[in-house]
Amino acid sequence: MSLIAKGTLSKMRASLEGTVQYRLPVGEELVDLSPFIGQSLTLTHTGNIFCSSCGKKTKKSYSQGHCFVCMRKLASCDMCIMKPETCHYEQGTCREPQWGEENCMVDHFVYLSNTSSLKVGITRHTQIPTRWIDQGATQGLPIFKVKTRHISGLIEVELAKHIADKTNWRTLLKGDGEPMPLEERFAELLPLVEDKIAEIKQQYGDDAIEILSEQITPISYPVQQHPTKITSHNFDKNPEVTGTLQGIKGQYMIFDTGVINIRKFTSYEVEVSA
Repeated sequence: MSLIAKGTLSKMRASLEGTVQYRLPVGEELVDLSPFIGQSLTLTHTGNIFCSSCGKKTKKSYSQGHCFVCMRKLASCDMCIMKPETCHYEQGTCREPQWGEENCMVDHFVYLSNTSSLKVGITRHTQIPTRWIDQGATQGLPIFKVKTRHISGLIEVELAKHIADKTNWRTLLKGDGEPMPLEERFAELLPLVEDKIAEIKQQYGDDAIEILSEQITPISYPVQQHPTKITSHNFDKNPEVTGTLQGIKGQYMIFDTGVINIRKFTSYEVEVSA
Protein backbone atom coordinates (compact mmCIF):
# COMPACT_ATOMS: atom_id res chain seq x y z
CA MET A 1 0.00 0.00 0.00
CA SER A 2 1.43 3.38 -1.01
CA LEU A 3 0.73 6.82 0.44
CA ILE A 4 -1.14 9.13 -1.94
CA ALA A 5 -1.63 12.21 0.24
CA LYS A 6 -1.60 13.41 3.84
CA GLY A 7 -3.34 16.45 5.27
CA THR A 8 -6.61 17.81 6.60
CA LEU A 9 -9.87 16.91 4.88
CA SER A 10 -12.26 19.35 3.25
CA LYS A 11 -15.55 18.60 1.55
CA MET A 12 -15.13 16.93 -1.81
CA ARG A 13 -14.94 19.18 -4.86
CA ALA A 14 -17.34 18.17 -7.58
CA SER A 15 -17.94 19.09 -11.20
CA LEU A 16 -20.84 18.04 -13.41
CA GLU A 17 -19.35 16.52 -16.55
CA GLY A 18 -22.01 14.02 -17.58
CA THR A 19 -21.40 11.97 -14.46
CA VAL A 20 -20.22 13.95 -11.44
CA GLN A 21 -16.43 14.01 -11.11
CA TYR A 22 -15.02 14.15 -7.57
CA ARG A 23 -11.73 15.33 -6.12
CA LEU A 24 -10.85 14.91 -2.45
CA PRO A 25 -8.96 17.83 -0.84
CA VAL A 26 -6.30 16.43 1.49
CA GLY A 27 -4.23 19.34 2.79
CA GLU A 28 -2.81 21.05 -0.28
CA GLU A 29 -3.45 18.03 -2.51
CA LEU A 30 -6.54 17.40 -4.64
CA VAL A 31 -6.92 13.65 -5.10
CA ASP A 32 -8.86 12.68 -8.22
CA LEU A 33 -11.15 9.89 -7.02
CA SER A 34 -12.30 8.66 -10.44
CA PRO A 35 -9.43 6.14 -10.88
CA PHE A 36 -10.20 4.61 -7.48
CA ILE A 37 -13.84 3.70 -8.14
CA GLY A 38 -13.89 -0.10 -7.96
CA GLN A 39 -10.43 -0.15 -6.34
CA SER A 40 -9.16 -0.57 -2.79
CA LEU A 41 -8.63 2.69 -0.88
CA THR A 42 -7.74 3.49 2.73
CA LEU A 43 -8.26 6.67 4.77
CA THR A 44 -6.46 6.74 8.12
CA HIS A 45 -7.11 9.44 10.69
CA THR A 46 -3.88 10.46 12.43
CA GLY A 47 -5.71 11.63 15.55
CA ASN A 48 -5.11 15.30 14.76
CA ILE A 49 -7.79 17.90 14.03
CA PHE A 50 -6.84 21.42 12.95
CA CYS A 51 -9.37 24.26 12.91
CA SER A 52 -10.29 25.17 9.33
CA SER A 53 -10.35 28.86 10.27
CA CYS A 54 -7.43 29.61 12.62
CA GLY A 55 -5.42 26.42 12.02
CA LYS A 56 -4.99 25.62 15.70
CA LYS A 57 -5.10 22.03 16.88
CA THR A 58 -8.40 21.15 18.52
CA LYS A 59 -9.56 18.08 20.38
CA LYS A 60 -13.04 18.29 18.89
CA SER A 61 -14.49 19.66 15.65
CA TYR A 62 -17.40 22.10 15.86
CA SER A 63 -19.61 23.29 12.99
CA GLN A 64 -17.81 21.12 10.44
CA GLY A 65 -14.17 21.76 11.14
CA HIS A 66 -13.86 24.64 13.62
CA CYS A 67 -12.39 24.94 17.07
CA PHE A 68 -14.72 26.07 19.86
CA VAL A 69 -13.49 29.69 19.84
CA CYS A 70 -13.98 30.12 16.07
CA MET A 71 -17.35 28.36 16.20
CA ARG A 72 -18.54 30.96 18.70
CA LYS A 73 -17.25 34.04 16.88
CA LEU A 74 -17.65 33.35 13.13
CA ALA A 75 -20.81 34.40 11.31
CA SER A 76 -20.51 31.31 9.12
CA CYS A 77 -21.12 29.19 12.25
CA ASP A 78 -24.14 31.15 13.52
CA MET A 79 -27.52 29.42 13.85
CA CYS A 80 -28.96 31.63 11.10
CA ILE A 81 -26.84 29.73 8.57
CA MET A 82 -28.92 26.64 9.35
CA LYS A 83 -32.11 28.67 9.76
CA PRO A 84 -31.83 31.66 7.40
CA GLU A 85 -35.31 32.86 8.30
CA THR A 86 -33.77 33.90 11.65
CA CYS A 87 -31.19 36.21 10.01
CA HIS A 88 -30.52 39.16 12.30
CA TYR A 89 -28.33 41.26 10.00
CA GLU A 90 -30.91 44.08 9.83
CA GLN A 91 -30.89 44.28 13.64
CA GLY A 92 -27.18 45.12 13.56
CA THR A 93 -26.19 42.00 15.50
CA CYS A 94 -24.41 40.03 12.77
CA ARG A 95 -21.14 38.55 14.12
CA GLU A 96 -19.26 39.71 11.01
CA PRO A 97 -21.18 42.36 9.05
CA GLN A 98 -18.76 42.33 6.11
CA TRP A 99 -19.05 38.54 5.82
CA GLY A 100 -22.82 38.96 5.94
CA GLU A 101 -22.70 41.51 3.13
CA GLU A 102 -20.65 39.18 0.94
CA ASN A 103 -22.46 35.93 1.66
CA CYS A 104 -26.00 36.65 2.88
CA MET A 105 -26.98 40.02 1.40
CA VAL A 106 -26.58 38.66 -2.13
CA ASP A 107 -28.81 36.85 -4.61
CA HIS A 108 -30.02 33.42 -3.53
CA PHE A 109 -32.08 30.74 -5.23
CA VAL A 110 -34.90 28.69 -3.80
CA TYR A 111 -35.00 25.33 -5.55
CA LEU A 112 -36.77 22.00 -5.78
CA SER A 113 -34.67 18.86 -5.93
CA ASN A 114 -35.12 15.12 -6.16
CA THR A 115 -33.03 13.57 -3.41
CA SER A 116 -34.68 10.68 -1.61
CA SER A 117 -37.95 12.51 -2.28
CA LEU A 118 -39.14 15.94 -3.36
CA LYS A 119 -37.25 18.57 -1.38
CA VAL A 120 -37.06 22.35 -1.14
CA GLY A 121 -33.77 24.09 -0.46
CA ILE A 122 -31.85 27.34 -0.84
CA THR A 123 -28.40 28.27 -2.06
CA ARG A 124 -26.33 31.24 -3.13
CA HIS A 125 -26.47 32.12 -6.82
CA THR A 126 -22.88 30.88 -7.25
CA GLN A 127 -23.59 27.40 -5.83
CA ILE A 128 -25.70 25.82 -8.57
CA PRO A 129 -25.34 22.91 -9.29
CA THR A 130 -22.75 22.38 -6.50
CA ARG A 131 -25.39 22.52 -3.76
CA TRP A 132 -27.49 19.84 -5.46
CA ILE A 133 -24.47 17.59 -5.94
CA ASP A 134 -23.43 17.98 -2.28
CA GLN A 135 -26.90 16.79 -1.28
CA GLY A 136 -26.91 13.86 -3.69
CA ALA A 137 -29.85 15.16 -5.74
CA THR A 138 -30.52 13.49 -9.07
CA GLN A 139 -32.52 16.49 -10.34
CA GLY A 140 -32.53 20.18 -9.51
CA LEU A 141 -34.76 23.08 -10.51
CA PRO A 142 -34.38 26.74 -9.40
CA ILE A 143 -37.85 28.20 -8.79
CA PHE A 144 -37.25 31.61 -7.18
CA LYS A 145 -34.44 34.14 -7.30
CA VAL A 146 -34.39 36.43 -4.25
CA LYS A 147 -32.29 39.35 -3.02
CA THR A 148 -31.05 37.96 0.30
CA ARG A 149 -30.53 34.76 2.24
CA HIS A 150 -33.14 35.89 4.76
CA ILE A 151 -35.82 36.14 2.09
CA SER A 152 -34.89 32.71 0.72
CA GLY A 153 -35.38 31.34 4.23
CA LEU A 154 -38.84 32.88 4.52
CA ILE A 155 -39.92 31.21 1.27
CA GLU A 156 -38.32 27.89 2.21
CA VAL A 157 -40.17 27.79 5.53
CA GLU A 158 -43.46 28.43 3.72
CA LEU A 159 -42.82 25.66 1.16
CA ALA A 160 -41.66 23.29 3.90
CA LYS A 161 -45.24 23.31 5.21
CA HIS A 162 -46.10 21.26 2.12
CA ILE A 163 -42.94 19.32 1.16
CA ALA A 164 -39.74 18.11 2.85
CA ASP A 165 -36.79 20.40 3.55
CA LYS A 166 -34.55 17.59 4.80
CA THR A 167 -32.90 14.68 3.00
CA ASN A 168 -33.22 11.06 4.14
CA TRP A 169 -29.56 10.24 3.60
CA ARG A 170 -30.00 6.50 4.16
CA THR A 171 -32.64 6.24 1.43
CA LEU A 172 -30.51 8.49 -0.76
CA LEU A 173 -27.54 6.13 -0.61
CA LYS A 174 -29.55 2.99 -1.31
CA GLY A 175 -30.38 4.11 -4.85
CA ASP A 176 -31.62 6.84 -7.16
CA GLY A 177 -35.26 7.86 -6.95
CA GLU A 178 -37.55 7.85 -9.96
CA PRO A 179 -37.36 11.04 -12.07
CA MET A 180 -39.87 13.68 -11.03
CA PRO A 181 -41.71 16.31 -13.10
CA LEU A 182 -40.35 19.13 -10.93
CA GLU A 183 -41.90 21.85 -13.11
CA GLU A 184 -45.33 20.33 -12.53
CA ARG A 185 -44.74 20.09 -8.81
CA PHE A 186 -43.72 23.74 -8.74
CA ALA A 187 -46.90 24.70 -10.59
CA GLU A 188 -48.87 22.92 -7.86
CA LEU A 189 -46.92 24.59 -5.04
CA LEU A 190 -46.88 28.15 -6.36
CA PRO A 191 -50.49 29.01 -5.43
CA LEU A 192 -49.78 27.83 -1.89
CA VAL A 193 -47.09 30.48 -1.35
CA GLU A 194 -48.53 33.41 -3.31
CA ASP A 195 -49.67 35.20 -0.16
CA LYS A 196 -46.17 34.93 1.32
CA ILE A 197 -44.65 36.25 -1.93
CA ALA A 198 -47.01 39.25 -1.84
CA GLU A 199 -46.10 39.86 1.80
CA ILE A 200 -42.36 39.77 1.03
CA LYS A 201 -42.73 42.14 -1.92
CA GLN A 202 -44.70 44.56 0.20
CA GLN A 203 -42.00 44.57 2.86
CA TYR A 204 -38.84 44.39 0.71
CA GLY A 205 -39.92 45.68 -2.71
CA ASP A 206 -41.15 44.16 -5.97
CA ASP A 207 -37.61 43.15 -6.94
CA ALA A 208 -37.13 41.14 -3.74
CA ILE A 209 -38.33 37.93 -5.35
CA GLU A 210 -38.51 36.70 -8.94
CA ILE A 211 -40.44 33.64 -10.11
CA LEU A 212 -38.27 31.60 -12.46
CA SER A 213 -39.02 29.40 -15.44
CA GLU A 214 -35.95 27.18 -15.67
CA GLN A 215 -35.25 23.67 -16.95
CA ILE A 216 -34.44 20.67 -14.79
CA THR A 217 -30.77 19.78 -14.39
CA PRO A 218 -30.29 15.98 -14.29
CA ILE A 219 -27.38 14.67 -12.21
CA SER A 220 -25.80 11.20 -12.20
CA TYR A 221 -23.17 9.89 -9.79
CA PRO A 222 -20.19 7.53 -10.11
CA VAL A 223 -21.74 4.63 -8.20
CA GLN A 224 -21.02 1.05 -9.26
CA GLN A 225 -23.08 -0.49 -6.48
CA HIS A 226 -25.48 1.04 -3.96
CA PRO A 227 -25.42 -0.44 -0.45
CA THR A 228 -28.46 -2.44 0.64
CA LYS A 229 -27.65 -1.88 4.31
CA ILE A 230 -26.12 1.36 5.55
CA THR A 231 -23.17 1.16 7.94
CA SER A 232 -21.41 4.43 8.77
CA HIS A 233 -17.69 4.83 9.30
CA ASN A 234 -16.70 7.26 12.05
CA PHE A 235 -13.11 8.43 12.58
CA ASP A 236 -13.90 9.19 16.23
CA LYS A 237 -14.60 5.51 16.83
CA ASN A 238 -12.26 3.84 14.33
CA PRO A 239 -9.37 5.76 12.75
CA GLU A 240 -9.16 3.57 9.65
CA VAL A 241 -11.63 3.42 6.77
CA THR A 242 -10.64 0.83 4.22
CA GLY A 243 -12.28 -1.25 1.51
CA THR A 244 -13.30 -1.16 -2.12
CA LEU A 245 -14.62 2.25 -3.15
CA GLN A 246 -17.93 1.36 -4.80
CA GLY A 247 -19.03 4.89 -5.55
CA ILE A 248 -19.56 8.47 -4.43
CA LYS A 249 -22.83 10.35 -3.97
CA GLY A 250 -23.34 13.70 -2.32
CA GLN A 251 -20.50 14.03 0.17
CA TYR A 252 -20.52 10.29 0.89
CA MET A 253 -17.80 7.89 -0.16
CA ILE A 254 -19.39 4.45 -0.48
CA PHE A 255 -17.13 1.52 0.43
CA ASP A 256 -18.04 -2.16 0.49
CA THR A 257 -17.36 -1.89 4.24
CA GLY A 258 -19.63 1.11 4.87
CA VAL A 259 -20.08 4.78 4.00
CA ILE A 260 -18.35 7.91 5.28
CA ASN A 261 -19.61 11.49 5.17
CA ILE A 262 -16.49 13.45 4.25
CA ARG A 263 -18.03 16.81 5.13
CA LYS A 264 -18.67 15.61 8.70
CA PHE A 265 -14.92 15.11 9.16
CA THR A 266 -13.72 18.43 7.77
CA SER A 267 -10.34 19.40 9.32
CA TYR A 268 -9.49 15.85 10.40
CA GLU A 269 -5.93 15.01 9.36
CA VAL A 270 -5.80 11.81 7.33
CA GLU A 271 -3.46 9.72 5.26
CA VAL A 272 -4.87 8.42 1.97
CA SER A 273 -3.27 5.28 0.59
CA ALA A 274 -3.99 2.64 -2.01
